[in-house]
Amino acid sequence: MAKNALITGITGQDGSYLAEFLLDKGYNVFGMVRRSSTENFERIEHIKDRVKLIQADLLDQMSLITAIEESNPDEIFNLAAQSFVPTSWTKPILTGEFTALGVTRMLEAMRMVKRDARFYQASSSEMFGKVKETPQNEDTPFHPRSPYGVAKVYGHFITVNYRESYNLYACSGILFNHESPRRGLEFVTRKVTDAAARIKLGLVDELRMGNLDAKRDWGYALDYVEMMWMMLQRDEPDDYVVSTGETHSVKELVEIAFGYLDLNWEDYVKMDARFMRPAEVDFLIGDSSKAKKQLGWEPRVTFRELIQMMVKSDLQLVKEQMEANTRKP
Repeated sequence: MAKNALITGITGQDGSYLAEFLLDKGYNVFGMVRRSSTENFERIEHIKDRVKLIQADLLDQMSLITAIEESNPDEIFNLAAQSFVPTSWTKPILTGEFTALGVTRMLEAMRMVKRDARFYQASSSEMFGKVKETPQNEDTPFHPRSPYGVAKVYGHFITVNYRESYNLYACSGILFNHESPRRGLEFVTRKVTDAAARIKLGLVDELRMGNLDAKRDWGYALDYVEMMWMMLQRDEPDDYVVSTGETHSVKELVEIAFGYLDLNWEDYVKMDARFMRPAEVDFLIGDSSKAKKQLGWEPRVTFRELIQMMVKSDLQLVKEQMEANTRKP
């Protein structure tokens, strides 16, 4: 009999890839979406007729209980959050409500309605923040450097608490940065690849950036959502770091993106203090040896391949937008 999966945040980058992945495995996929006057189903448009969307909100406990009753899930993937770090500085309380307390509400709804479900919590490398050791693994102490990171630490430990206190099957994946052509334009990787495409096509003539020396461990989102599923297939729940184990600077990201289009990035990139964070995370690099050893997981797409894939996608996307604009009366 086919399993049921409930995905919060199904319209996001990870949610859309996970929904595709689970559909291919024969799951009945339910996606939780917030009621909004402007619906953004762009990432799941191609599979919308194959998933069942349920209106619910991480701020509303009763709607979560109803969503779990309606979907009767074997597996719950909690991917919804206010997930953009700079916004967490301007909206710290809202970030806490969604990204921290929202996890508690989901776990509480599962405990009340479907105790035998398996729960995945999307934890984040931003929890490590001002790192205590390099590389970071499951035992590295957290020192978050943003309201988002702080909220994710709460979400992580409340998941551990529900697992230990109520004997629920609850896992956390401590995912390092993972990107794709479906990444939001507000994130630095997509900001760069989109700008490179627009500069190549003559639509803009510069890209304003913050700290080019910041380093991250960047992987491909599709590789990472597979790992989310793998975690829930084990007999015992546990937490895992998911990363490539390689670090790259924002400057390298810019060089690869512009170089792919035969552009010299130094001719177009301008520094702008507005894009500097109040507190920067300097050096994140993950040690995912536990995931590799216990689950046999390996990232498949390299950093260079990932950025080139994103530039190629954005170039095509911008060309299509230009053609659509020329066709307008």
